[in-house]
Amino acid sequence: MIALMISKRLQTIAQYCPKGSRVADIGSDHALLASYLLVSGIASYVIAGELNEGPYQAARRQIHTLQARDRASVRKGNGLAVLAPGEAEVICIAGMGGQLIVSILTEGKEKLPGVRRLILQPNVGEELVRRWLIDNGWQLTHETILEEDQIIYEILVAEPGDPLVPYRDKDKTTEELIRIGPLLWTEKSPVLRRKWERERDKWLNVLAQVKRSDRPETAQRVKEIEAELAWMNEVIRCLHTDRR
Repeated sequence: MIALMISKRLQTIAQYCPKGSRVADIGSDHALLASYLLVSGIASYVIAGELNEGPYQAARRQIHTLQARDRASVRKGNGLAVLAPGEAEVICIAGMGGQLIVSILTEGKEKLPGVRRLILQPNVGEELVRRWLIDNGWQLTHETILEEDQIIYEILVAEPGDPLVPYRDKDKTTEELIRIGPLLWTEKSPVLRRKWERERDKWLNVLAQVKRSDRPETAQRVKEIEAELAWMNEVIRCLHTDRR
């Protein structure tokens, strides 16, 4: 079996795949994660789904280099359409926006019965994914935030269950925790603090730009942004003082 090096982000996703499971990697990005799951002995079978011809062909070439091609399938199609119902125990969707992840899950909802775990890594729009999980009966079991090459990633792991469990008995509202991440808030990682410090800096720049406008709605917009900044500053303050 050949060795395969992948990013810290993909390694973290792989660690959340139960050993021996049948894993579907949707939007597989050259099938690197799927290949790693095979060569590491984590997955018993992998399905790599790709929508576009170029990445699909690249994924096929990548799988072809492995000595485990009988335990892999590369398929061209949109989202969960590449799967038959009950075919995958674990579904990974990583490296795309939260809105697109939500669309894939919603459009392929009939493929989810029998799935034991979702591993989702939105590049943006994490709160959209958390809200979908709540609305559709999936319970967050793990959240990880990590930084690689100066980019911050959040990985959300969910299983069928009571979706409100991780949001209970916290010192923030459910709506706030949907934005922050309920399990990330419990952990209070320095990376989480850096994320919100960067977010605050973006909004400070937006505020400076808005203040230069003389449009009638400027005063109201300034008030809204200042309220948002006050909330972020409180989050950052808590992440400083409560850090374990």
